[in-house]
Amino acid sequence: MNKKYLPLAATIAVFIGLFLIGGGLYRNFLSTMVLGNILADNAFIIIAALGATFVILSGGIDLSIGSMIGFVGVCMAVLDSMGWHPMVSAGLMILFGIAYGAFQGFVIDFCRIQPFIITLAGLFLLRGACFMVTLDSVPIHHDFVDAYAAAKIPLPGRGVLRSSALVMLASLVLAIVIAHFTRFGTNVYAIGGDKESARLMGVPIRRTTIGVYALGGFYSALAGVVYALYTSSGYPLAGSTLELSAIAAVVLGGTLLTGGVGFVVGTLFGGMILGLISTMIIFQGTLNSAWIMISSGGLLFIFIVLHRFLVGSFNLRGNS
Repeated sequence: MNKKYLPLAATIAVFIGLFLIGGGLYRNFLSTMVLGNILADNAFIIIAALGATFVILSGGIDLSIGSMIGFVGVCMAVLDSMGWHPMVSAGLMILFGIAYGAFQGFVIDFCRIQPFIITLAGLFLLRGACFMVTLDSVPIHHDFVDAYAAAKIPLPGRGVLRSSALVMLASLVLAIVIAHFTRFGTNVYAIGGDKESARLMGVPIRRTTIGVYALGGFYSALAGVVYALYTSSGYPLAGSTLELSAIAAVVLGGTLLTGGVGFVVGTLFGGMILGLISTMIIFQGTLNSAWIMISSGGLLFIFIVLHRFLVGSFNLRGNS
């Protein structure tokens, strides 16, 4: 096996192992129904994590993800109360997400400021804007939302793929194509591997950086749309700390936080691992939700140590 696939292989092995453990502990756990529910319930996290994957692959970070999700939700809810069709408001908010992300990317490169600082400011700006739009939870009442919730594709057994899962899978395919089959994707890996070497090779650093954060904004806004349709509401605190879950999914998926190494498909499994942990604790029945965070944090710690070991032992960045 090529050494660069080791983190991804570890992620898939952990997912399969946890799924089999759940099947051994709980009746009816090994079913397409459970798998379909994991995909649907965690679709918005995985979509947001797909955008974060590009940002982290480039050596950056985006802390504004959760606030973008909340802002998109409250705007869609308020626009719905004004008579807008959800698809129109969704399109408008996705365009806003792209523009907002591109602006952050431009400031990061032009002003040479750490992404952590700029996106932290972006987090506060968007979260404050959420409360400027509304202080309350606003329901979304529209026939399209009901049709979206009812749409599903049956799976073998009793499982189904719901609309949110289908949107997530389509987003995954798009992300794979961009990351692994376009010049832009190659440039992202090059910048994350060694920015100065990439600059000397003629990689357009500024254009790629702006594109990375614009793409991250697109996926964050899309995650906000999916979340708003999934919950049929907008709430100013929605998405709080979700940027941490998205980053955790990326890391669990085998992408190195130092950039330049990772695969988009790994993020899918990273997000599903987080969902699988939640599902196993729910099936257990006696543990409270605190154990979801404890278990996820422990597993994330193990993966970070594993990444450090793999980088040191197999020189993954040199082989990327």
